[in-house]
Amino acid sequence: MATQAATNASRSASFLRIAIALQTLTIFLQAVSAGLLLTLPYGATLHSVGARVMYGASMLYVLAAVLAWKPGGGSARPVWQACGFLVLASVQVISGIAHMPSAHLPLGVVMFGLSVLALARR
Repeated sequence: MATQAATNASRSASFLRIAIALQTLTIFLQAVSAGLLLTLPYGATLHSVGARVMYGASMLYVLAAVLAWKPGGGSARPVWQACGFLVLASVQVISGIAHMPSAHLPLGVVMFGLSVLALARR
């Protein structure tokens, strides 16, 4: 029984690492699509679709953090970090829709840095 619990905890931790990696990748791709936004006619569409994917990846990160925390009963810190990141992603989406590049661009850089840091810690 203890072996099964350890296996489940290991799977949850792997799912969490995958979710953070996916989030990091989608944020990086958003930076690429932002460059395309300035140079290609379909760049805005790519950036818009990417924003939805990035937001979904942030929600997946929250789900993965909860699943990794709940079975083992460990620290809830990853859950709080994931929820904080979802708040940042929400602000990012709002500032993008409002066409506020003075907030949108630096926040994107901060989010990428924080996501890389979270990935390095896992």
